[in-house]
Amino acid sequence: MPPPALRISLRHLLVIVLAQTLALFAQAWLSRALPAHGFGELEAHYLAYLVVPPILLVMLAPLLLAHRAFLMRLFRRNALTVRRVLAAMALGAVMRIVWWSQLVARMSLGITVNDDPQAITGPLFSWGCPPLPLLALGLFVMALLIPVIEETVHRGFLQSAFVHLGPLPAILISSLVFTLFHPPSSYWFVFLMGTVFGLQFWVTGSLWATMISHATYNGLIQFDWRCLQGQWNPPPESLPLVLPGIYAVATLLGASSLILILLRWQQAGAGTAPAASVSPAPSRRAR
Repeated sequence: MPPPALRISLRHLLVIVLAQTLALFAQAWLSRALPAHGFGELEAHYLAYLVVPPILLVMLAPLLLAHRAFLMRLFRRNALTVRRVLAAMALGAVMRIVWWSQLVARMSLGITVNDDPQAITGPLFSWGCPPLPLLALGLFVMALLIPVIEETVHRGFLQSAFVHLGPLPAILISSLVFTLFHPPSSYWFVFLMGTVFGLQFWVTGSLWATMISHATYNGLIQFDWRCLQGQWNPPPESLPLVLPGIYAVATLLGASSLILILLRWQQAGAGTAPAASVSPAPSRRAR
C-alpha cells in the first residue's frame, strides 16, 4: 500500500530541514573538538553524533506531537512481518554488494585511478576490527540512530509531504534532500540509495522496511570497511583489467535486478491493508 499523505506547510518542512542541518553542524563541531581531549578520530566521530537526537527532539517536539497519529501509522505493528523483515535485510545487503561491485568496476576499467606512485598495488587484504567498545558504538550510531533519524525525516516527513505531486516527484525530492546531507564524493550513490529507499517506502507504506534496509547497509559498513583492511591500486599502465571489470559489471547488474525483485516481493507481502489516509492538519498550537 502507498504511504499516507502528510498535510504539512512548507514552513514546517523548512524547519525540519533546518533542525537537521543545525544538529549536524553541532555534530561536526564536536567531532573536531573531542580529539583535543584525548579521543580518537573515529571515536570522536561516533560520540559526536549522540548530540543529534536530543537537538532534533527539542527543536521538532511540537511537530512530532502534532503529527503523532501520522507517525504511528508509519510504524504500525502489522507492517512488521517476517517476510518484510527478511526482504528488507536482504535489500540492505544487496545494496552493499552494489556499492562494492561498482567500486571494483570503476577501478578495473580505469574510471577511478590512484595517481600516487607510492600506492600499494595489491590486492592486499587483512581483517582487523576496532576494539569491541568502539565497534559497538559504531553499530549503535550507524545501524540504529542514523537509520531512525534519516528515514523518519526524509521518507516519513519529506516524501510523504510531496505525495500529492505523485510518487516519482516525491521520491526524487526526498532523495535529493537526503543526498545533500552527505559528502559530495558520495552524492551519486546516496541519491541512488535514497531512491531505492523511497520506492521501498512507497510499496510498503511503512518506515519499518526502509529503516531495516538502511540499518543493514550501515551495519555492514562497520565490518566490510572498518574491519576489512584492503589495498588495491592497479597501475595505470595495466588498465583496463577486462576480466575483473566484466565480473564486476555482471555482479552490479545482477544485484540491481535482485533489488527490483525484493521490492516487488515486499509489495506483494503488503497484502490488502486499509487505504491510505491523510494525516490531520497540525493543531493551532503547532502552527
